[in-house]
Amino acid sequence: MRRALATLLLLLLLVPAGCGGSGSSGSSDLRITVWGHGKSGGSVTYTLTCPQGTGTLPKARTACSRLRQVSAKAFAPVPAGTACTEIYGGAQVAHVSGRFAGKKIDADFNRTNGCEIERWSRLAFLLPSSFHLAP
Repeated sequence: MRRALATLLLLLLLVPAGCGGSGSSGSSDLRITVWGHGKSGGSVTYTLTCPQGTGTLPKARTACSRLRQVSAKAFAPVPAGTACTEIYGGAQVAHVSGRFAGKKIDADFNRTNGCEIERWSRLAFLLPSSFHLAP
């Protein structure tokens, strides 16, 4: 009886740690718009539905798999007052909206400084390369 209780307690302690606390467990339905040359240029809009891995985003199944590895914090803006390197990464701009892990999101991305480039890079699998976008 004591051994069974100890095993149950151990399982209860380990289960939350192994559930991928940083990843998403709910479904996602995203609309992703990318401007390859800034908002004054043309844009391309993609859709992505997870966990099915469907939509118009290239490599949708792979994107859903990778999306399970990130938390909602990946969509959060850079906190006000954050010191960022003054590096310009390009004119690309993106907007992601919809539902991620059951939560509503509405996030803008750009490459205007080191912090924004890092945000973009973290979710680059959702933001197709500007090489595929018309000028």
